[in-house]
Amino acid sequence: MDKAVSRKAARDTHETPVLYRTAEERAAQGRAIRDSVPRATQGGWKLPEQRRDPIELLHESNESRLPGLIPVRFGRMSASPFAFYRGAAAVMAADLATTPTSGLRVQACGDAHLMNFGGFATPERNVIFDINDLDETLPAPFEWDLKRLAASVVIAAQHLELPYGDTTRLATELVREYRERMHDYASMRALDVWYDRIDLQKYRDRSGDPAIVEAVRKRIAQRIEVERRKTVPDYLYPKLVSEEGAHPRIKDEPPLIFHPTDELAPGLQTGYSEAIASYRESLAEHVRVLFDRFHFVDLAIKVVGVGSVGTMCAVGLFMASDNDPLFLQVKEAKRSVLEPYAGASRHPNHGQRVIAGQRLMQAASDVFLGWSRGQNGRDFYIRQLRDMKMSVVIEALDTAMLRQYARMCAHALARAHARSGDAAMIAGYMGSGQTFDDAITEFATEYSSQNRRDYREFVRAIHEGRIKAMTEE
Repeated sequence: MDKAVSRKAARDTHETPVLYRTAEERAAQGRAIRDSVPRATQGGWKLPEQRRDPIELLHESNESRLPGLIPVRFGRMSASPFAFYRGAAAVMAADLATTPTSGLRVQACGDAHLMNFGGFATPERNVIFDINDLDETLPAPFEWDLKRLAASVVIAAQHLELPYGDTTRLATELVREYRERMHDYASMRALDVWYDRIDLQKYRDRSGDPAIVEAVRKRIAQRIEVERRKTVPDYLYPKLVSEEGAHPRIKDEPPLIFHPTDELAPGLQTGYSEAIASYRESLAEHVRVLFDRFHFVDLAIKVVGVGSVGTMCAVGLFMASDNDPLFLQVKEAKRSVLEPYAGASRHPNHGQRVIAGQRLMQAASDVFLGWSRGQNGRDFYIRQLRDMKMSVVIEALDTAMLRQYARMCAHALARAHARSGDAAMIAGYMGSGQTFDDAITEFATEYSSQNRRDYREFVRAIHEGRIKAMTEE
């Protein structure tokens, strides 16, 4: 007897109800959504009549940022349309909110562009590939992340001046990879989805050119070996710390690394004891035992990334003994750019929001992940600094390498979405043909033109003095 029929019969005879739906039943629900939100409506980009001014949105996103670092942020964004795109997540979030949505929600990254993926070490010291920046994470429609990722590969290809035909194919293959991986996850057992991870040392692209796949594998193996040699005591510690005084001290390299004043970072006089105690309570009990072996030594503001520039990001130095350091990255967590459109976070602390999303979306997370709140009311999340973290250099990629990398990002995004969303419903909505792929590709290519127009307006505002930007040498 068909499973769906037998389950219906059980309900009709008042037997104990079966509280789950089969994958096919859920896929059918996803297909039914096409009646109200056809897949073709996901394509294209039409300028909304009441579109918010991108410059105004960028200024709003500077609220509570350190004033002296805002020109650094804008200077980094002015480097290219791709750099602008990286720093303009708030602009795209507002635009995505005006597009048709499937209603299929996942734990979204919120800023799923190519540079927010990469390799890092798990607590077991394996190296995996995953999303590695989740500052904007929040439950939202799955296609918002996918559209941002697809647009980023188009903008990156344009940055590399690749032919138009290659550019559109890259986007289409990225979306196809996401769709096909989601179909795979839809047919897997729940625990198998949860345990799945992308092991960089074993990664094979099932449909890639064998020569390219082998070249990527060798490059990854070499990079992992280089990163393994960059131990914290032997590499990061001498790079960041001076031992010329009575105690180790993080080196000042203004304006990118500097020690804060007590006014800028309340708690300086007490060694941030309250914030550290609050962070400690956010850790699992067994991790607290490990953390308690380390003692706070120093903290300095450290400017990172593009979108994060101007927020209170710092690096803290802790020591267990001589030659036994621990660097913790402290990042301010502000309201997600998705929140005005996808709903408020249910977490009372935005650092907790980031950590909850990170643990849900990543296959493995840093053992020291935690959150706290400073005396100035700012929320923070904390993790190890650069624990074998590996990121791609877009300028070093050719068409084949970018294709391979984009497919890896799509795979990682599908895996992350399948952990929190209903993979069968998402797969059912997308279908097995190319309709959905073509729609998202069309959106990505047209939105890349919008990004370029916004970038030109941004650069014009700098030249006219409406925006102050500082270019780093």
